[in-house]
Amino acid sequence: MSHRLSAPAAADPPGEQQALLLAWFETSRRDLPWRRSRDPWAVLVSELMLQQTQVARVAPKFLAFLERFPDVGSCAAADLAEVVTLWAGLGYNRRARNLHQCASVVVERHGGVFPDELDALLALPGVGPYTARAVLAFAFERDVGVIDANAARVLARWQARPLKRREAQELADAAVPPGHGWSWNQAMLDLGATVCTARNPSCGSCAVAATCGWARDGRPGPDPSVGTFGVSGRQSRFADSDRQGRGRLVDALRSGPVTGPDLAAAMGWPADPQRAERVAVTLVADGLVRCSASGVWHLA
Repeated sequence: MSHRLSAPAAADPPGEQQALLLAWFETSRRDLPWRRSRDPWAVLVSELMLQQTQVARVAPKFLAFLERFPDVGSCAAADLAEVVTLWAGLGYNRRARNLHQCASVVVERHGGVFPDELDALLALPGVGPYTARAVLAFAFERDVGVIDANAARVLARWQARPLKRREAQELADAAVPPGHGWSWNQAMLDLGATVCTARNPSCGSCAVAATCGWARDGRPGPDPSVGTFGVSGRQSRFADSDRQGRGRLVDALRSGPVTGPDLAAAMGWPADPQRAERVAVTLVADGLVRCSASGVWHLA
């Protein structure tokens, strides 16, 4: 099935709900550094950094990353180890690898120019449905709906019922006022992040509460965002998990190689070298780490 999307339509007057939200956004929008650019490379970097990472942590990392890698070509030409090193503090180091692979593909297959069609974006390493639509909306200003946990929560509450993937995307696409793809999606993300929050939503100060089905009904339980596509549930325990050990090893390798006898301690399991090696091997399989013939571990 083709996902080809048309160019932005001429702006039409938005409907009541749309006009209210856009007006609120104009006066309440967050000043975020990635919003000052329409460069698809900058947009992609920000979106990968923002996945399950707080905005306050991402902002300085985003600026530092773009200072070193101002365009897709500079990232593609760099070693993966340098990209992973700059990713410190952002978690999920596979995203750094995906970003590096994506940059390489854009250079090799697209001459360093990001594609502006959904299918071509989805074919890039590490680019899923959300990220592809974010690039279309925030770099190319296309009229497509962008659904993260915040936007999905808003949509479900407006409809006063949980939403499955296809329905959520259809509603998100239909809600975009023609010609306002960038501002509408940014407004949806801000509304979910600052007003229509997961806990204790501020319905009394919401600009569109009068058009929200859940608010009109008196906010009966259960919250319709629970079980909605894109709204994450409770994460698995991180303390003493394999994920934590992986992160510790990558952090240690950012400072230099780790020898075999030091591996378990670097991963936080000094009394369990078998577990340490088992988990370290998964980083090798992910292309983030390599182990030399002499048993010394390095960033890939």
